[in-house]
Amino acid sequence: MLVDGVLVNPIALRCALIANFAEFLGRANVVGYYPNWVTMPTLSLAKYTHVNFAFAIPASDGSFAYDGQDSMPGLVSDLHSAGTKALVSIGGWTGSNLFSTILKNTTSRTALLNNIVAYIKTYNLDGVDIDWEYPGREGDNCNVYDPDNDTNNFLSFLQDLRTQLDSTYGVRDKLLSLAVRVQPFDGPNGPIDDVSAFAKVVDYINLMTYDIAGTWNPTTSPNSPLQYAPGQGPQFSVSSAIDAWEDAGWPTGQMNLGIPFYGYALKALQDMSKDPSDMYVPISSTAPQGDMDDTPYADPCAGGPAVYSGEWQWKHLRDQGLLSSPNTAVAPWIRTWDTTTSTPWLFNPKTNIFITYDDPQSIQLKISYAASKGLAGTMVWSMEMDYSDELLNVLQSFRGGGNSTATQTTSTQTTATQITTAVTTAITIITLVPQTTTATGGTGPVAGNVCPAEGSYQCASSNGTNASYFLCLYGKWMSLSCGSGTVCSQSGSSISCGWPSS
Repeated sequence: MLVDGVLVNPIALRCALIANFAEFLGRANVVGYYPNWVTMPTLSLAKYTHVNFAFAIPASDGSFAYDGQDSMPGLVSDLHSAGTKALVSIGGWTGSNLFSTILKNTTSRTALLNNIVAYIKTYNLDGVDIDWEYPGREGDNCNVYDPDNDTNNFLSFLQDLRTQLDSTYGVRDKLLSLAVRVQPFDGPNGPIDDVSAFAKVVDYINLMTYDIAGTWNPTTSPNSPLQYAPGQGPQFSVSSAIDAWEDAGWPTGQMNLGIPFYGYALKALQDMSKDPSDMYVPISSTAPQGDMDDTPYADPCAGGPAVYSGEWQWKHLRDQGLLSSPNTAVAPWIRTWDTTTSTPWLFNPKTNIFITYDDPQSIQLKISYAASKGLAGTMVWSMEMDYSDELLNVLQSFRGGGNSTATQTTSTQTTATQITTAVTTAITIITLVPQTTTATGGTGPVAGNVCPAEGSYQCASSNGTNASYFLCLYGKWMSLSCGSGTVCSQSGSSISCGWPSS
């Protein structure tokens, strides 16, 4: 096919047009949290669909304060100019101690509701994000919580807030989102089994699928595993969190998957380089210093001395020289990939320091999985932690269905770039890792069978008649599907989703 005199693969063009039309209809969410306690670098605001200003801290009378609101009008203007929505996030880890008390009292509850509605108008915001950590359980040590009533009080408050937002600004004109942990809200007997009433009034939840590792655990373990290792480390993961909320009645199309742009250092009590297959070894209960920004902090709720968090931001893994490229460690650091959890980890045999983190490879696998489950998009904690958009750029592939690699090098894509930038940036093309076998007839891989190359893809059929394709994940093929009405097409070493050939 000729486009402006250029020979273009029709499959690539068809995919580009489909993806561009999907972008026009509404791209996948990329939600970024913007903390008010850090100095922000220059950020690629247009690559985010939503930015949450974190955090406004509620007081017992239902008022709340955001430290930095003097600069908010300019920031909101910049976001809107970039086509990005702006929300204020209320709560956070150290700002959730009074939610339970506020929502029990009619006066303070009404005040909080009215203050939220007014704040949105004052600062020209697009909505509000409630980050209560956590209804029905303690969270930070000095949080007030009530397992018998918190969750019901929260639901009632959100229902009234939705009604007030709709009556003030128009039906669903303003967004209402929640930051949530890896299990549904707690009742008196633990996580409740039905959250469907919440989903009717909330636009989406941001799954905090991170901070799963830490000194509160007895061993080294991953910060944000795609799958957990049965019987080893905390039994929570990206997949278990999605399943837990979906099983409780929350639609996956109203979920954003939390992606950490950071990791944690832990002090191992043995040399992990002697057995790289073992990601789980005993640790010190005190975290070592993390990156250059990690300073001792004394949590007023926890009591005790100031301690390091052990946090390593992605940008400092890169600019402090631990990683010379996204997947290359600098000696004495050793990088290991864990196939069970689909995460990388670093180890320094001179100091016995272990670092769990996410990189472009692990994030690509997470968003491929999230796309296969029909999630609305992703959420980032937090925006300033990236390095030259290396992680943020991977998230952009979710807009085309979550299947694009971070770097596209196929000849089909190269030709397609000559059409227009607007179209080709939306092309969904998956570059395959060379494999020992390829689909040559009507049948491709079998779900559950062993696959040869982690992170590789293959169409179920090579003749462009089947919507199914397969992702090689933790050593086995996982079955996925192209969007409604489209099929998977194979072209050399790449696959793409598009309309079937006539």
